[in-house]
Amino acid sequence: MKIIIDCLGGDNSPKANVEAALLALRKHSDLSVVLTGDETEIKKIIEARGMGLDRIEIVHAPDVITGDDKPTDAIRLKKDSSMMKAIRLLRENDDMEALVSTGATGALVASTILRIGRIEGVRRPAFCPVIPNMKGGVVGICDSGANPMVTPDILLQFAIMGSRYMEAVYKIKNPRVGLLNIGTEAEKGDDLRREAYKLLSENKEICFAGNMEARELLSGDYDLVVCDGFSGNVLVKSVEGTALQLMKKIKGDIYSKKKYKLGALFMKKMFEEEKEFMNYQNYGGSVMLGAEKTIVKGHGSSDRKAVLKCIDQAYRMVKIGLNKKTAESIRKSMPEE
Repeated sequence: MKIIIDCLGGDNSPKANVEAALLALRKHSDLSVVLTGDETEIKKIIEARGMGLDRIEIVHAPDVITGDDKPTDAIRLKKDSSMMKAIRLLRENDDMEALVSTGATGALVASTILRIGRIEGVRRPAFCPVIPNMKGGVVGICDSGANPMVTPDILLQFAIMGSRYMEAVYKIKNPRVGLLNIGTEAEKGDDLRREAYKLLSENKEICFAGNMEARELLSGDYDLVVCDGFSGNVLVKSVEGTALQLMKKIKGDIYSKKKYKLGALFMKKMFEEEKEFMNYQNYGGSVMLGAEKTIVKGHGSSDRKAVLKCIDQAYRMVKIGLNKKTAESIRKSMPEE
């Protein structure tokens, strides 16, 4: 299997990206990687780790697409950027099956739609990150930012694509799908949500569990939540931000009094476990469901461990043939002509 790693664009690039790629090569004996970025810098990192270039191909791409670049301009003007060269390689080479990037989200979405294309029948590709729930599992959120404006049938496709992903990658049988809404009753929400509720209820490709309020996201009662990209992005970032700020407050409170410090000594291991549980870096990136080839978008702040998780996600998706499973489910859900 050959996976492309975009080595520029993230806060910790290229070091985190390259080191994660090296770790992935050690972990998966049937994997090879293509690294796009500044060739000199990439080779320095590889040499510093005492590794050779076995199963590694480097494509020199010194330019970087930033979050300030307009996506369509970046695609047209920054052809020597690490992301655009990675996209071109993915499109033109059948043996290159996946791409992992921590670069600009807008440019990645636009270039995927314009250059890579969609699985037949898919209206819109969607991001689907996962976060931990309170029962020891994970919950997926589809969409988390690729599509701010959607229609009911697009939400249905998100539910189908997300269900196949949660089944295949996280081994969740018949994932329980919730529709993000302002109440749990069927009649709640606007026209979009009410019509989507009807479509989701009638579709046999998913296990629809009804409307879900945002406060129930981590309850463990849902395996997948479908929503428009605007709401999904706010939902994910609100949860991540709350977890980070809560940990900061707990730490501040512990150091505020001597008796709290003493108690914390006996609970140190528990606090460390909770910190790891709430650290989004441990759960990989947002997979782009519905694209012709496998694409995983990592957080811009991803460290080496987080990028490795993204590579592992891409590896598993290719291994299990997720795109083929998705295409079959989408085909079944489409009305007969």
